[in-house]
Amino acid sequence: MTTYTTQQGDTVDAIAWAEYGDDGYTLDLLRANPGLADRGPILPAGIEVRLPDRVTAPAVAQIRLWGKEA
Repeated sequence: MTTYTTQQGDTVDAIAWAEYGDDGYTLDLLRANPGLADRGPILPAGIEVRLPDRVTAPAVAQIRLWGKEA
């Protein structure tokens, strides 16, 4: 797990987008940083935010039910 130090005006969803390329990690950031949501929607500078490791879904084999293979 790495950390990110906030800059004035950062938001949790913007940090998720910048660090993971997906704002869907916002909830993961909030879970990894209890009390972060209590700071309000716009974070002050200097907060150390823990960045949880990216979770990747296992690869799923796809099968073709109809038609010809490409």
